[in-house]
Amino acid sequence: MSETFDFVVVGGGSAGAVIAARLSEDPSCRVALIEAGAQPPPLELMPVAAASMQGDAATDWRYRADAGKHAGRGLFNRTVFLAQGKMLGGTSGINYMVYVRGHPGDFDRWAEGGAAGWSYADVLPFFKKSEGLAQSSEIPIDASAHSGAGPLGVSVRSPLLTGAQEFVTAAMATGIKLGDYNGRDRGGPAGMVSLVQITTRNGKRSSTYHAFLEGAAASRANLKIIAGATATRVVLEGARGHLRATGVEYRFATGDPQIATAETEVILSAGAIGSPRLLMLSGVGPRKELRQAGVPCRLHSPHVGKHLKDHLQIPLFFLDSAAGVTMADVASSADEWQRTGQGLASSALYDAAAFFSTGLGDRHGHDAQIGCIPCGYDAPTWSSKVNLDIDRCFDSASTRLGNESKNIILLPTIIQPHSEGEIVLRSADYGENPAIHMNYFVDQRDMGVMVAALKRSFEIAAQWPEKQGIGAWWAPPFLAEKHGYEGGKASDALLEDLARYFAITLWHPTSTCRMGGVVDARLRVEGVRKLRVADASVMPNIVSGNTNAASIMIGERAAELIAIDHGVQLAEFVDLSVNRAMPQDARMQ
Repeated sequence: MSETFDFVVVGGGSAGAVIAARLSEDPSCRVALIEAGAQPPPLELMPVAAASMQGDAATDWRYRADAGKHAGRGLFNRTVFLAQGKMLGGTSGINYMVYVRGHPGDFDRWAEGGAAGWSYADVLPFFKKSEGLAQSSEIPIDASAHSGAGPLGVSVRSPLLTGAQEFVTAAMATGIKLGDYNGRDRGGPAGMVSLVQITTRNGKRSSTYHAFLEGAAASRANLKIIAGATATRVVLEGARGHLRATGVEYRFATGDPQIATAETEVILSAGAIGSPRLLMLSGVGPRKELRQAGVPCRLHSPHVGKHLKDHLQIPLFFLDSAAGVTMADVASSADEWQRTGQGLASSALYDAAAFFSTGLGDRHGHDAQIGCIPCGYDAPTWSSKVNLDIDRCFDSASTRLGNESKNIILLPTIIQPHSEGEIVLRSADYGENPAIHMNYFVDQRDMGVMVAALKRSFEIAAQWPEKQGIGAWWAPPFLAEKHGYEGGKASDALLEDLARYFAITLWHPTSTCRMGGVVDARLRVEGVRKLRVADASVMPNIVSGNTNAASIMIGERAAELIAIDHGVQLAEFVDLSVNRAMPQDARMQ
């Protein structure tokens, strides 16, 4: 069975939902959106419920990755649980909603490396096009860098939590400036700190499903959302050197394969794991690896699945923290949130963050981030969602992370890693997830940055306005014994061991179909006509902060690039030089 469209988009997540919604603004443009998941469950709207959707086969791809020989010693089987959203809205429906665009220098470096049209000045209007910022007197805002008119809700939680506010004060005492980390200036090497901006509206999650698809877009006659369908390959025609994409094969849970034919283009927005995987299943990738997996090579493209980047963080548990909130408090907040959209449940509790340069990394921007969660969560969350061997962290995890325990977590994070991983097909079976090798700390420069970020976290804790507000850092007993630690300043050797055992993913995979290796600056797959990739995988390098905002921006920019190339009439163009009266048959050129 085959149905014909102008455009077929694979993946209804952070970028794909944006692309499908924008292209279908032109009523003459026929768009199919293929998504393996379904509509998000009602619980998805509650921000604090983010962790509950991780590991659920209905909402999470449940990818498993190898941490590498230099990391993961404190994970069961050294396995990384790499949660990625599987629903309309994708990972924007399962993430912790922290809205961070990245350092302006990230994008300027992309452009300097050959990604023409992706400098900060180029991408800022696309960030603003999406954004619907609810102004708040609680945080500083660079008004010229923001918009309140876009469909994506961005706001500050209500009410504010004492622990997050005290983190900001303590970070400022160490020399980090208060400011808008999504503004045009992120504070130079000294960095910037603030309560976080989150993708919520009126206390509810604003995923790309809610922002772009739900409602008007989903009811358009020219947009067909094919949910619950797994894309199995891109249909390629032509001989080597003359390949073109003509459609996408997909399957429901039962039934025969079907084809969505694309007369104009196929766009892959399946994420940094899914997009390279689908390219390789279609015969586009490293020839030797495809042969080993039993996939005929249609195009040798050696960078597909390579250059995997991810942000790496270490949870530092500060126990008996007067400014912390308990898991009992969190559980009891659901009723208030249902009534008012406020209360503890109105964020995922990652409520403040600092960005800065350690002086050891790249000079274009910031290489470290420290987040603050004024809650310790509980032991089952850490073991089932992160795969952390929590009993190696604590003498009694159930007691230290009890339901009534008041704890605070600081999260030092590497945000410009040098280490690169890869994604490799195991077989030609579309139902088998690929092998994912994270290779954390394979480049030793990352260890130096992590140790520096850890030290800065302890400096911030030492400057806490009320010492009992932060409590005392709990060192894992076996590491404390090994390094003779009895409190006070931790040695570099202890901190390095802490990283090798307990560094965990921030769930930010990128760069596996990067510009300059797999796609060109207009996101067209090199060597295959009528095929693009548009999601976090195309980033030439990972951005300096949480990646979801940049993924949404990529979707906005991709939609406009496609529209310009094919005469699609978007409701609004960032590039005002576009001739909106282009002939309709331009789409077919």
